[in-house]
Amino acid sequence: MRIRRRTTGRLLAATPCALMLLGGCSQDMSDLDSYIAEVKARPAQPIPPIPAVKTYSPYVYQGLTGRDPFRPSTSEGIDEQIASGGGAGPRPDLDRPKEYLERFELDTLSMVGTFEQGEDYWGLIRDPDGVIHRVEVNQYLGKNHGRVTRIETAEVILSELITDGAGGWLEREASMALEGT
Repeated sequence: MRIRRRTTGRLLAATPCALMLLGGCSQDMSDLDSYIAEVKARPAQPIPPIPAVKTYSPYVYQGLTGRDPFRPSTSEGIDEQIASGGGAGPRPDLDRPKEYLERFELDTLSMVGTFEQGEDYWGLIRDPDGVIHRVEVNQYLGKNHGRVTRIETAEVILSELITDGAGGWLEREASMALEGT
């Protein structure tokens, strides 16, 4: 019986508190009704118009009078003699056997260090498979006929041959910096 008295006593004490809390909620909502009426009375903002639809004008290919879309364009500012494929410009030796590192794009290779023994100096290059290769001056790497011209402590300098898009070749210098510098 003791247990019931405690529960009953607590219930009797909580009932007046609950009634006082509910008593605070009144049915007078006139301030809310007036605010809603004010918002509804405001003038509506104009909606911006939908933008006009642009008409599509198809491109008509002119056939042989225009540039061949399947042939790369020539770069601007190239000497016409080199761009036309003539002249004594640089040419890759296409008959030489390809070296192992020529199968990778230059940006997939990374320089990880240098190695020196006596007067010999090598660059250490990591391929995409994680294998480290030793390269020296005049070795080739990269897909653009890149020939190593100089090896420094923090950099391997290459001379690449790239096509100019018109049958000729251009020589450009590229480099691989030591990883982390």
